[in-house]
Amino acid sequence: MTPSPAVGIEAAAVLLPEHRDRAEAAVEAGRMTPRQAHEVGHRELPASRDLSAPDMAAAAADEALRRARVDGKELDTVCHAWMYYQGHDLWSPAHYIAHRVGAHRAVPFGVQQVCNGGAAAIDLVGARLAARAGERDREAGAGAAVWGLSTTGDRFSGPGFDRWASDYGVGYGDGGTALVLRSPVGPQTPLAVLAMATVAAPELEAMHRGSDAFAEAARDLRPRVDMRATKRDYLRRHGGEGFARVNEESIVGVTEEALQRAGLEAADGRIRRALLPRFGRKTLEGSWIPLLRERLRADLVDVGADTGHLGAGDTPAGVADLLEGDRLEPGEVALVYSAGAGFTWSCLVLQAPQR
Repeated sequence: MTPSPAVGIEAAAVLLPEHRDRAEAAVEAGRMTPRQAHEVGHRELPASRDLSAPDMAAAAADEALRRARVDGKELDTVCHAWMYYQGHDLWSPAHYIAHRVGAHRAVPFGVQQVCNGGAAAIDLVGARLAARAGERDREAGAGAAVWGLSTTGDRFSGPGFDRWASDYGVGYGDGGTALVLRSPVGPQTPLAVLAMATVAAPELEAMHRGSDAFAEAARDLRPRVDMRATKRDYLRRHGGEGFARVNEESIVGVTEEALQRAGLEAADGRIRRALLPRFGRKTLEGSWIPLLRERLRADLVDVGADTGHLGAGDTPAGVADLLEGDRLEPGEVALVYSAGAGFTWSCLVLQAPQR
């Protein structure tokens, strides 16, 4: 995506539950070994005791809309992305969130691109807003902004999911995220979307399917989501060299494509930070950090040390970090990365506009 008219991010919010699931307790309970705890690198993860995934997303949406000073009825589009179970078997959480925030004139969409869903939602909402703003300009000249909302929400609760033991190299944290987007960019919009790139390797989908037969219902084959089992099966049949090669090519390729779309060189001094996916220590140090350090002058930031992997929420949570923490100076640029099963890799290029 290289949106025209331009798309901006007006506000962001993240809701993380107060309760924490500690790695030490997980080791004591036999959910993972001390070595696995070291490889993941998280001391604790946010764990919801009562709020559902869509409720966390809706709460984040309320806060983001408040910060943007936008009413729900002004929204044109609502897009919700998720990775894991949303609380009902056959139901649209995107419509629920639209209902909760009063977006009764909006069109709700749901995105299931697993861990990369939050990035995909931003891409889809941004493209739709730019198209709608362009339609308005052609029909009646430059007019008011077109507004959109992108949310994510995931709760990795037992017994169906073990946030420490259902996957390799990743600890899963609960939380909801929300972004308020607009097109065109406004005079006070804090971040402009310069570009977004996404690459995929569908041939790797079997890594999360293994040799399992297609089941009749969720968890018919196993009582708990077990991505370790399907990955072991895939690696036993195919080896790990192919995945390692495609992963490296995709991290490099999505970076180059995003920068090219944004009109930037990798060595451009305006690129201040690159926010890494919220994966575990071993995963980041084994591929992401060395590959990006070779190519970028920007600071590489592990934003997930205290949250773990937020399911579909890594990219929007990263955007929120840019708005709430060490903000970009005018003209500075940040890259926000995410990746997920399938496999899919995304890079979002954001800039603090010159005033």
